[in-house]
Amino acid sequence: MKEKTVAESRTVMTEMIMPNDANPLGNLMGGYLMRWMDIAGGICASRHCEAHVVTVSVDHVSFKRPIKVGHVITITASVTRVFNTSLEVFIQVESGNPMRNERHLSNHAYFTFVALDDVTQRPLQIPRVVPETEDEQRLYESAIRRRELRLVLAGRLEVDDAHEIKSLFRDAKA
Repeated sequence: MKEKTVAESRTVMTEMIMPNDANPLGNLMGGYLMRWMDIAGGICASRHCEAHVVTVSVDHVSFKRPIKVGHVITITASVTRVFNTSLEVFIQVESGNPMRNERHLSNHAYFTFVALDDVTQRPLQIPRVVPETEDEQRLYESAIRRRELRLVLAGRLEVDDAHEIKSLFRDAKA
């Protein structure tokens, strides 16, 4: 199975916030943003896997500042790491007023997807990802700890078996 670079599946999506996307305060509704993030992440994961994917978890969704009607958002989704049949995708949202040419980080999250076989609907083996930049390498290396934390919180991994997370605390004491 051929390895792929992060850039091969990176997905960028742009939306303008319209009145029907907003709450009574004129801010983008969080659920709409999460939907768009899921779509961008799913496209990215599907490109990497060359298969249909399903979302299995979302963690650390942050809402740093409100996004106003008339602002433009750019959602960038990139594969951070591939496990056996699942992959983690980092999704970053920039927003700003296009009339002032401003852009700032608004939100980010980590989504996990699983690739499925079209016929059997069973999980598929996924090609490995190759980080090429320092940022990609940093996200790649830290993905194993995020995965362990997700598995512990889901009750699928015992805390005693979360070796990467435990090493963080051992390193902090040293």
